[in-house]
Amino acid sequence: MSHRGTAIIRLLAAGAAAGVVVAGITFPAVGGAGYGLRTAAGEVNLRPADLAEPPPAEVTIVQDAEGGEIARFYEEYREVVGLDQVAETMKTAIVAIEDYRFYQHGAIDIEGTIRAFARNLQAGRVSQGGSSITQQYVKQVLLNSADTEQERNAALEASYARKLNELRYAMGVEKKYTKDQILEKYLNIAYFGAGAYGVEAAAKRFFGVKADALTLPQAATLAGAVQDPNATDPNLGKAQRERLLNRRDVVLNRMAELGKISRSEAEQAKAAKLGYKGTRLPGGCEASDYPYFCLYVREEILNNSDFGRTAEARLQLLNRGGLTIRTTLDPDMQGAAERAIRKWVHASDEPVASEALVQPGTGEIKAMAASRTYGGDASANEMSYNLVADAAHGGGTGFQAGSTFKTFTLVTALTQGMKLDDGLTAGAGYRAPEYSTFKNCKGQSIGDPTHTVTNDEGSPGWKTLRTGTWGSVNTFFLELEERVGLCDTVTTAKSLGIRRADGKKLQEYETFTLGINEMDPVTVATAYAAIAARGEYCAPMAITRITDRDGRTTRYQPKCRTVLDPAVADATADVLSGVFTKGTMRGVGGIGRDAAGKTGTTDDYAAAWFAGFTPDLAAAVSLGDPRGAQEHKLTGVTIGGRYYALVAGASLPGPIWKDTMVAALKGVEPTPFTPVDLSRFGGCAGSCRPAAPPESPEDALGDALGNSPGGSATPGPGPDGGPPESEDAGAEPDGAGILPDVTLPNPGR
Repeated sequence: MSHRGTAIIRLLAAGAAAGVVVAGITFPAVGGAGYGLRTAAGEVNLRPADLAEPPPAEVTIVQDAEGGEIARFYEEYREVVGLDQVAETMKTAIVAIEDYRFYQHGAIDIEGTIRAFARNLQAGRVSQGGSSITQQYVKQVLLNSADTEQERNAALEASYARKLNELRYAMGVEKKYTKDQILEKYLNIAYFGAGAYGVEAAAKRFFGVKADALTLPQAATLAGAVQDPNATDPNLGKAQRERLLNRRDVVLNRMAELGKISRSEAEQAKAAKLGYKGTRLPGGCEASDYPYFCLYVREEILNNSDFGRTAEARLQLLNRGGLTIRTTLDPDMQGAAERAIRKWVHASDEPVASEALVQPGTGEIKAMAASRTYGGDASANEMSYNLVADAAHGGGTGFQAGSTFKTFTLVTALTQGMKLDDGLTAGAGYRAPEYSTFKNCKGQSIGDPTHTVTNDEGSPGWKTLRTGTWGSVNTFFLELEERVGLCDTVTTAKSLGIRRADGKKLQEYETFTLGINEMDPVTVATAYAAIAARGEYCAPMAITRITDRDGRTTRYQPKCRTVLDPAVADATADVLSGVFTKGTMRGVGGIGRDAAGKTGTTDDYAAAWFAGFTPDLAAAVSLGDPRGAQEHKLTGVTIGGRYYALVAGASLPGPIWKDTMVAALKGVEPTPFTPVDLSRFGGCAGSCRPAAPPESPEDALGDALGNSPGGSATPGPGPDGGPPESEDAGAEPDGAGILPDVTLPNPGR
């Protein structure tokens, strides 16, 4: 070594020992073959420096409403533990191999530092660190605090300037903490390989145990891994495992040399197998038992400014924040939805069923389920997006909602003063008289007098708000929408939270009432929940509280507003309750308590829906083919092992809804609907039945039976004893059936 190099080392040692400023010194270039020393500009200031210590990235845990774990999110899988939660043999092993004089020296191990500097000067570069555990902790803090690639490179730079900075910070750390505190921090920040950060995560990942249960060979393995965790990552293959095994034995030999264990203990531990288990680290939605709800929560955090001003800040909060997120998911209700779907639709089927359960009055999402498994394996029929939610929450484009949208026209009519027995004559077909018959909310004329909307089956005639809804008569609702106004109907739908699943603007055409817009179950269920809550709309809610790593808790309240007159909501519920006894769901039946709902079937059976509610719970079920609903109709299909000539709202979505609600509400005391205000909605006002109307066979039958069309007849069973194949399956005694709930060709597409 040159005289200059020796002098530098002596001066550095003296300065470090005294903790003083060594001023005016630069590292000169060392000439000669094999030498080339990088110059560190500026003064060598060895006074303690304060190290900014942002908390290391920790795992965020997502919980259901009862505190059960749903999922984990992390950038670095880490579980911070106290030193008393780490096995003594682990502490001994890490100190023995990384810094055996840790408890004797100060911030700088002068002996190790001088040895390292000497070898580095000989090599002409920083080839050996000579770092104490304190210095290694400082390096990890600087690396984890780096926000840019440039900062990360600076934290890893092989230069004397970086080493001097580390020394200054190390002196500050030693001044601030005890040795045990520093060792605890180091064990929690160190990377051990296989995606495990910190000793607790490493113990679980490598051996399936907690850090306090580590045995001698296990502790030696982890202690050996920190030197080069990527080269010894046992998850990468045989060569890496062999290197890790060799490192373990090096640690055991070192422990024996230092007298921390006996030679026989070392040999016995070296005879043990590596024992790597590769325990799967929990985390991410793909590993969750509730993947679709998990996706919803993840996107809620990432897209909501309540959780950070920028997208990057929100992502860091989720993946590094160590949060505990309590959600609204009810495990029992989730189980009810999953069982109901599995009963009717198989995961291997091309059409997919999706369902969301929402609590009226709060908007809390209680369950999100689908027939397909979430994942990236298309060959296994897995789905890579959220089937139950909109695009803003990781979903796709959804399916056209069909006649579930007729409810919004019904609500608009009641809001404008129509009574339950008010009605109109529905023809066999409907054609707008003029382009100006329908105007969108921009005032543009969008009627289509060149196209006729028809009813697939059933007889035309006089229909009231009740009978037109129960039979889901297309022409009736086109006439009704013409009367109440398209824009008013769209406004009603929007007030109930209706927006397209893909985030685009609602399509405002005359066939709006027939459900031409693609929707998702969460949005539709939330809209119907508002009717159940007597006009109180509450935005969908998945998170109730978040506790940060320091134990501070932020609680989130429902975001609700009154959008409907309660009496209008009551009258709507009264009409929709008849769908189970006198309408399109009469073959499926009710659930043994007050309930209301509406079937939905789209044009040419491209998709099918059922949306309904009780005062305690609302739900929406959709069924369609994600390959393309228009190209892959629900006709001539086998679903759930049953063949269907066609699938309508009451064929599969209705039974799924019924089975779900019966199970989900088991043990919940039934809440009755508020009776309709007959003084306001009873009878008819300005649209009473004409004195001598051209009576349809269906209405004639209803009058003869003393009830509304649909009577009490029950349709015959579908294939294999299942529900009717279509909503008009089964005939009245004279052969007149309920009109089908089908949206036929329309100009809105």
